[in-house]
Amino acid sequence: MKYLIVGLGNIGSEYAETRHNIGFKVLDALAGASNLFFTTGRYADVCEMRHKGKTFILVKPSTYMNLSGNAVRYWMQQEKIALENVLIVTDDLALPFGKLRMRGQGSDGGHNGLKHINEILGTQNYARLRFGISAEFSKGQQIDYVLGKWSEEELKTLPENIDRACKCVLSFGLIGLARTMNEFNTK
Repeated sequence: MKYLIVGLGNIGSEYAETRHNIGFKVLDALAGASNLFFTTGRYADVCEMRHKGKTFILVKPSTYMNLSGNAVRYWMQQEKIALENVLIVTDDLALPFGKLRMRGQGSDGGHNGLKHINEILGTQNYARLRFGISAEFSKGQQIDYVLGKWSEEELKTLPENIDRACKCVLSFGLIGLARTMNEFNTK
């Protein structure tokens, strides 16, 4: 069984440690735990990971956030992965820092990456793991906040939050969406 795990973020060193790139950070942690490396492919950096008999195709789009749907569609077709086996990992301003929320469908919530994926796939019915980044910014400062670096306080618990997100991704492939939601959305 194959799963497409897409971590949203922006390419370039200037974005590497920003809140908006948490999708990339989660996928880097998954690959790193198995001593795997990403290679550059069409529309994305890609890595294939096997875990307990399942294959996870990890994709970090190289299209910038607002064109993420191109990478999702291409790699779904390339790897012949059904929509129900796709998981998008993204940041979410509406959730407190470090809170995880898995859903099987939903709106884009104003997130440009999800908005483009919805447009390209023609549906909102795909799984997404939202990683809370909080909304600690003044009016008009949203872009600076999401493209800003983690605070010292956030950095203290970021590794354990990323680890929980990795476990959530693996759970999606191993026990399915519903059971993963039950386990991780309650914490």
